[in-house]
Amino acid sequence: MLKEIISLFMIFILLVIFVMVGVAFLTLLERKVLGYIHIRKGPNKVGFIGILQPFSDAIKLFTKEQTFPFLSNYLCYYFAPVFSLFLALLVWFIIPYFTGFVSFELGLLFFLCCASLGVYTVMIAGWSSNSNYALLGGLRAVAQTISYEVSLALILLSFVFLIGKYNLLEFYNFQFYLWMIFFTFPLSMIWFISCLAETNRTPFDFAEGESELVSGFNVEYSSGGFALIFLAEYASILFMSMLFCIIFLGSDLNSLFFYFKLSFISFLFIWVRGTMPRFRYDKLMYLAWSGFLPLSLNYLLFFLGIKVFLFLLL
Repeated sequence: MLKEIISLFMIFILLVIFVMVGVAFLTLLERKVLGYIHIRKGPNKVGFIGILQPFSDAIKLFTKEQTFPFLSNYLCYYFAPVFSLFLALLVWFIIPYFTGFVSFELGLLFFLCCASLGVYTVMIAGWSSNSNYALLGGLRAVAQTISYEVSLALILLSFVFLIGKYNLLEFYNFQFYLWMIFFTFPLSMIWFISCLAETNRTPFDFAEGESELVSGFNVEYSSGGFALIFLAEYASILFMSMLFCIIFLGSDLNSLFFYFKLSFISFLFIWVRGTMPRFRYDKLMYLAWSGFLPLSLNYLLFFLGIKVFLFLLL
């Protein structure tokens, strides 16, 4: 039993290291892609064609002076970024490895719980800074995340009705011959857009609206605190890309092709950032409640109908 616990712990440490390296190179990819969208080069000085830029950024961020606002709620302010990164990494437990890393029977519920808890870290980071801009950014982020989580939960529930289990391994068995995206294309688009809103990415980056709120909920953070928030955001982007691939594009994690698909979905996050302007806030809410909610409810009833029909037929 002790050996199993130690090996599980070691595997999770390795997973965290690889996710962090993935996050580092995702930031480099973003800066390169945005550079070429702007018709410029992007980072190209540190190392060969800028390959070491993420590591120099990390060293710079973690060696800068840590500032604490005089009137901030110190403990909440200090620990909010730590919990944010912890939750972003904890959710990686549900990866459907065939070797039985941690095979969650209720993996999708675990994901929804972790995604819901992520709201609190943003809210506490904004509130504890004791800054009007940070508080406004935090409140916006909470309203936005809760709105789009409803659509995410309903889409996942549709697939739970269809597959009959919460375990992500079942998505691999179900998509052995045909990917889900071919017969749920509108649902995949809603899922992708909801993921953009969930991770506070353009065009839904109201929590960090630089042109409106200086920098939103993280305006008072510098040095390590800002770096942890940054890492948590990009770890969430990678995870959401992986979940998109598992649900809609087949989930054979032993195949190299799966990781190409994951990289492409991550690239789409960046591409959207380079091309889309920021939404107006009322339109963001209107899209969630008047657009996505009815459509995902319709799909939910459609899948339920299919399941009942198959049950009666068999």
